[in-house]
Amino acid sequence: MTESVQAWFFLLLAFVGGVSAAAFSFRLLGYLAVSLRRPRDLRRRYGAWAVVTGPTSGIGRSVALKLARKGLNLVLLDLSAANLQETSDMIRSRHGVKTRTVVFDLSLVGTPQGDDSMRRLRAAIDGLDVGVLVNNAGVARPSVAYLHEADVEEWVRMLKVNLWALTEVTAAVLPGMVERGRGAVLNMGSASSEAIPSFPLNTIYASTKRYVAKFSRSLYVEYRNKGIDVQCQVTHNQPISRPAFKFQQE
Repeated sequence: MTESVQAWFFLLLAFVGGVSAAAFSFRLLGYLAVSLRRPRDLRRRYGAWAVVTGPTSGIGRSVALKLARKGLNLVLLDLSAANLQETSDMIRSRHGVKTRTVVFDLSLVGTPQGDDSMRRLRAAIDGLDVGVLVNNAGVARPSVAYLHEADVEEWVRMLKVNLWALTEVTAAVLPGMVERGRGAVLNMGSASSEAIPSFPLNTIYASTKRYVAKFSRSLYVEYRNKGIDVQCQVTHNQPISRPAFKFQQE
């Protein structure tokens, strides 16, 4: 390699390194700006009520409690009626907010039972100033299996809960947000679809979360001029205690 070629090669490396460093710096500054800015008054910015799926444990429970501390009333959707009631009672007594519950097996979406549950969800939010939707519920089973060895019923359930139900619940809540000209939709994503190029032996799960990420980005562009914010959050790994869930108005 001649000296001139070597010089151009090192200049190219320096340029690529500089661009990469600048891109990282911009991302870091953006993260710091979001992390350090004053928290929004969610009730004033978006509305008095929030809908949270899967609020009885883990991330969903933490999010529901955080929203209640911010003064938002809650519509809670989960599979277990008993756990749902316990969570609802605890939130009301601890934070003095209103709650409604809907027991809903999301894996039944698209069936007569699922359609009935969707009607009850729409009835539960009818007339409410719902400003926030948190699509937290999800299914992670089957896990660590070749596709041809995985239980078909389990991955069909995963597709229904992680894709179909999330989409249908979002579609049920959006009309009120559009009418009021404000709202926020928060979808729970996964590093399995964003941080790594592939996720073998968890193919269906990673694919459903890729859908959630693309759905969120497209929804953001589609609704941002209507005053609706949309985010897809990627969290640390958390255990999922229930694979699906049934809903009942309080």
